[in-house]
Amino acid sequence: MNIYVVYDSEDGHTEALAQAVAQGAQGVGGTIVHLHHVEEADVRELEQMDAIIWGCPGHFGTISAGLKVWIDKLGYHWAHGKLVDKIGAVFCTIATEHGGIEATLLNLITPMLHQGMIIAGLPANVPENVLYGSYYGVGVTVRLEESPEDPPNMPTENDLALGRALGARVARLAARFTGRQEG
Repeated sequence: MNIYVVYDSEDGHTEALAQAVAQGAQGVGGTIVHLHHVEEADVRELEQMDAIIWGCPGHFGTISAGLKVWIDKLGYHWAHGKLVDKIGAVFCTIATEHGGIEATLLNLITPMLHQGMIIAGLPANVPENVLYGSYYGVGVTVRLEESPEDPPNMPTENDLALGRALGARVARLAARFTGRQEG
């Protein structure tokens, strides 16, 4: 299976979560993960993918400008149904509690629904998700550094566990949906 993970990241927080998502997907046998920062991602590669996972930092409860510009290039795919029935999932990081995690996740899901994709959320049977996560995908709070001299605040191990769980779930669903076996 081919899984495309595309992300926008400014300070490395979302990139770390994207790497965890990719790691989780790679753990499912037979999966090839294509991990790209939005500046290097090519929308033309999406047709060959079985699943697509995208994420970004939440900006005021919505998609970052970098990822939004990339998503806006998907008009051809929409017009020709190129992404219909592909598995899709989303992730985001935000800087403050109650800073718009679920709003950002829902905004990330909406273009997938317009494309006819099948959305994979993160269920409550993932231990870290029961009290900590979101069912729409992975959304985590990573506080911004107080000053440029401070060491970076990165996602916690619980945050990364959620990312790995999402990646693995998408890979398992893609295997089931495409009729390919783990191997």
